[in-house]
Amino acid sequence: MKEKLLIIACIVISLFMLVSYTGCSSDNGEDIVTPDPPGEENDTTLDYNTICFYYDWYGNEQFDGGMSHWAHAIAPNPNGGNSPGTIPGTEGNIASNFYPELGRYSNRDPEIVKKHMEMFKKARIGVAAVSWWNEKTAAEAEKNQLLLDEAQKAGVKVCFHLEPYSGRNPENLKENMKKLIDKYGNHPAFYKVNGKPMFFIYDSYNIEPEDWAKLLSPNGAITIRNTAYDSYVIGLWLDNVDKQGPVILNSHFDGFYTYFSSLGFNYGSTPTNWGTMQKWAEVNNKIFIPSVGPGYIDTRIRPWNTSATRNRNDGKYYDVMYQKAIESKASFISITSFNEWHEGSQIEPAVPYTGSAFTYLNYGDLAPDYYLTRTAYWIKEFRSQ
Repeated sequence: MKEKLLIIACIVISLFMLVSYTGCSSDNGEDIVTPDPPGEENDTTLDYNTICFYYDWYGNEQFDGGMSHWAHAIAPNPNGGNSPGTIPGTEGNIASNFYPELGRYSNRDPEIVKKHMEMFKKARIGVAAVSWWNEKTAAEAEKNQLLLDEAQKAGVKVCFHLEPYSGRNPENLKENMKKLIDKYGNHPAFYKVNGKPMFFIYDSYNIEPEDWAKLLSPNGAITIRNTAYDSYVIGLWLDNVDKQGPVILNSHFDGFYTYFSSLGFNYGSTPTNWGTMQKWAEVNNKIFIPSVGPGYIDTRIRPWNTSATRNRNDGKYYDVMYQKAIESKASFISITSFNEWHEGSQIEPAVPYTGSAFTYLNYGDLAPDYYLTRTAYWIKEFRSQ
């Protein structure tokens, strides 16, 4: 949810529809056939149809000269009032309800990125979708290159999750997609489907369908279709089929994802709707990518947002979402998230920690790496369908 305000009512899970899956094609006119990992099926095989959202915005004094994102302003209540202040990011006082096993790390630390990619491998996750904010700094380019290089060593692929950066529009999105493809497209770790990149678009609804069509329609004024930069572009699904379906179609997205790990936050993040959404995707030749998560809590940075909290329930919450995603017969599954620590949706290992300002949550009787091993289990189930 990445800095988005969440005020929601809990939706009770009911009966989920089981529907059959058939192949689909997209606006670029090709059948969606995802690359299967080579070799014999075993417990270490990565799944390149499983994509996990990865955040590289963390920094510390050693590598970055400051505690980026471990320090964080507390959001003011949207119903009125000022920010209560800032969480300083000092040891024992970070902007998260959980405490990472690796401590207050930096995404510029090669050892950290290496360990992260080894965790992806342990979890059998084939693709890291890295958050991208159009930051034009040497540090950002350095982090992208480091991630791709370490991902390659672990057998992991990398795609980009394009965030709602300031001034985002179809024209500069095209230029930025071209820039990313030109710079990284030949890297062995750059993720491709049928030889084409895949981009996720967070908050895609901020741009009108007719403007998306300029970029994504085959006859659009600035189209990427049938060019060297043609890509699978995945929009965010929020509302019911009658409202959201025309938006996806008129925008000419190749598919859609649900992102939110707070179950019931909206129609798209309610697993009982995923069967209907997959059926719609089949009929309309789109890719459906449901997003599963282990839970949600963001009350350190949004203390007024308790209604969004979703308890992990000793891992059962994750199991419910993953099972529903598999039952939907979607050909891809995404995970929210590897390390969105602000929102407590991480599968990265967390440990018990009590600081002077806060006693952090942990995974209870489960091992710190439980969600990595559990993800590996669910990926095996997904691949067996």
